Parts: sequence; C-alpha cells; structure tokens
Amino acid sequence: MSAELDGALAEIRSGLTGAQIAAIFDFGGTVVDGFPRPGTFQRLFRRRGTEEVLLRGIRNGATDGEYGRFLNQLAEALAGRSEADLDALGERLFRRTVYGHLYFEAWQLIRTHQAAGHTIVLASSLTRFQVAPAAAELGIEHVLYTPMAAQDGILTGYPDGKTLWRNGKADAVREFAAGHEVDLTRSYVYADSTADLPLLSLVGHPTAVNPDQELTSVAAERNWPALRFHPRQGARPADYARTTAGFAGLLGGAFYGVASKSPTRDHRQMADALLEHAAGNTLSLAGVHLRVSGAQNARAPRPAVFLFNHQSQFDIIIVPEVLQGGVTGIGKKELTRNPVFGPLMRFVGVTFIDRSSTDKAKAALAPVVDTLRGGLSIAVAPEGTRSYTPDVGPFKKGAFHIAIQAGVPVIPIVIRNAGEICWRNSMVARPGTVDVAILDPIDVSGWDPNDLDDKVAAVRQLYVDTLLDWPKPD
Repeated sequence: MSAELDGALAEIRSGLTGAQIAAIFDFGGTVVDGFPRPGTFQRLFRRRGTEEVLLRGIRNGATDGEYGRFLNQLAEALAGRSEADLDALGERLFRRTVYGHLYFEAWQLIRTHQAAGHTIVLASSLTRFQVAPAAAELGIEHVLYTPMAAQDGILTGYPDGKTLWRNGKADAVREFAAGHEVDLTRSYVYADSTADLPLLSLVGHPTAVNPDQELTSVAAERNWPALRFHPRQGARPADYARTTAGFAGLLGGAFYGVASKSPTRDHRQMADALLEHAAGNTLSLAGVHLRVSGAQNARAPRPAVFLFNHQSQFDIIIVPEVLQGGVTGIGKKELTRNPVFGPLMRFVGVTFIDRSSTDKAKAALAPVVDTLRGGLSIAVAPEGTRSYTPDVGPFKKGAFHIAIQAGVPVIPIVIRNAGEICWRNSMVARPGTVDVAILDPIDVSGWDPNDLDDKVAAVRQLYVDTLLDWPKPD
C-alpha cells in the first residue's frame, strides 16, 4: 500500500462521521481499471457485439470524442434489445471479466468510508448495465448512471434525458445531495478524468485517482491530493508459462514428497511431505512470494481449526505452505472432479462435503471431530465459496461446531492479494506477493452451539478489520 493511500485512509478514520458526508466514486478508471486495448490480431477477428461495446465504454470515455463515439455505438448495440436481457448480460460480464479489474485500493476506500457511516455513491456516465452489477457486489446502495430510454421494456438505444457526462454528472450529484441531506462541502469525490472537473470541484475533499497529465496539473494547481492505484493485469504469455511450470512443480513436488517418506510407511509423514514440496515448488516456480505476520500462531496451539478467507484458486496452495504440515482440510465435493487437486487432496485426507444437502454435509463433517481429537489440524474456508471482490462473505457455522465438539481453538488466517495473483475464475497465476496474517487463537470451549450468530459474526469482522488495517509482517 502506498504512503499516499495510507494517509487518505487515516484521514477518513480520524475525520467526521455520519451519513451527511458522502463519498462519491467515478467508475471507469477509479473503481475499475480500463481493459487493455485489443491487439491487431484481436481487432481483426473479434466480434463487435454488444458485449464489446459495453466493455469498450468502461475502457474509453476520457474525452468528449471518445464518449460521443461510445454513445453512437451504444445506440446501435442496444436498440431493440430488452432491458431484462441487458441486465442479465451486465451480470455475466461482471462475473466473467469486469470483477478481475476492480481496484483493491478503491475497495479499501469504499469500506473505510462505510465504516465511518458515510453515504457511498457510485456516479458514472455509463449505463446501469455496466455499473450496477459492480455496485451490488461492492455493497453500494446509491448508483447514478446515464439512463437509457425504453418502450415497454425494449430499449431505443438512446439516453433517456441528459447524460451523466461532465456537468451532467455534477448536476446529478448535486440533486442527489439535496434529496439526501448530504453536505457536499464536507464530502469526498474520487475521479480520474478532467471530464470530472465539475464533479471534483463540488466537494470539500476532491481526490484525483490515476490522473493523466492534464488532471495531474490541475490537481497540483488546486492542491488536490492524487492517488495511484495498481491495475490487476490480465494474464500474459509469461504468466501462462510460469503457471504451467508451477503445476508441473506441484506434481513433481508431490511425487518427491511421498517418495522421500515412503520408507517410513507412515501415511501422515508422506502427506505432510507432499504438501510441503508441492506447495513450495508451485509458489516458487509461479513467482509468488508470501509475506506473513503472526507466524507463531501457525505452530501453536495444535490441533486447531484454521479458517481462511477464500478469493483465489491459489488459496489451497498458500494455506499448506503457511501451516507447514500437520493439517488437512475440508473441501467441496466438486473438487473431487479436478484431475490434479482431487487425487492429491484425497491423499492428504481432505474431507469432501456435498453442499447441496445440509444433512449430507453434516454427516460428512462428523468424522472431522475425530481427526482433530487425534491431533491433526483442519483448514477450512467458512465462506464456502470464492468471492468476486476482496470482501469477506457470510460465514457458515460448520467449522465452529466442529471446533466446539473437538475442544480445539479456532485460528483465523486472513489472506490479502491472492485475488490479484490469481483471479477467482482463473487458474493462471501472476507473479507477486501475497500477504497472510495469522491472528491469535480463539477459545470456543464456552460457546453455546445453539447461539453462534453473534460470535461467528464477530470472528468474520476480524477479517474485515484486518483487511482494512493490515498488521506489520514478522
């Protein structure tokens, strides 16, 4: 995290609180980065459909000419399409492509403003089909966008009234503020383009995000702070090569680990060696480094139920590397179909659960209590599924029930940056550093299994707080 962002977050935390203060975010270039422009080969063979127009609108639009061309392309792409179809397309585009370009720094700002009780607003010159899915995933209630005209649910292709471009966006925010008792003189705006100068000039706390040369000059003249966010890069050929090498190293390390301990005829020693060499090889060859705080909590007390937040396929590589043996896991039944991870996870004793049936899941978890009582720790993702943002999803209670029955503590493992290294729906890893914080053990021996809601929510909040205010590494 940059010193500038650290300072901005500290200022928000120490500043005024309450819903009368708004934090207003532009979308393209501020909350989500622009997508790489297609290369020559891609431009020759790509399909110029509605999807491309919507994505190009997020990527472009910094100038009047670019935004005008986007509106012309939008008119052709949307005319005659139903609003329901475009809403569904927007959801698909977010879950397939857009989520991978969300700025982690923007998420931190949004969550810090929310913690201060501020009114969060996403204001964009784009359509709701482009911005609403991201706003929903980020928990942003108030979304201002360029409305598109429709007749009986069928789009005409043209804006319904004034677009939210330049003064149009500032006017929409001014109207919103009047209707929600927001004090703009004490509010915040984050935007990346000179087109948003009218918006930035509205508030007492304007911030230029990833400003170009022109906006950088204006911000300097007006003494506005500027922040630089790091884009989440798409996979490059070198990333595919490193990932391939990493998975080859995973298999090679797994076989080596088992072979090195096979003379002992001790299955646990072979499983631990498998995890050690497979995880270490994969991370090293893929160019992924771990930076750990609270490492002492990984070693004691044991056995324990280790809980980790889940955003990346690489989490199941990161956690064994951090815990260094003496641990197995709980995973969804679907992983048994994975030709690489399925057999390896079976070998190390992972318990697979059928999430489609509560009764089957409970039955599968029953033997895990005996596993813990036998001295082997368990690692589990209490969210149950990977998230599209750095957010921590709702926690399921199964892992807590297991810890209570086995009489062992719960130890939170908070993972940051894994979603930047390997996106949710991807198996391709990019080189970089993943931060891991292992928090203090939590004694659950006195917890009432029939009254866990508040206590589980408090554990989940530890993850949220840690992600927003990261501890120093060991």
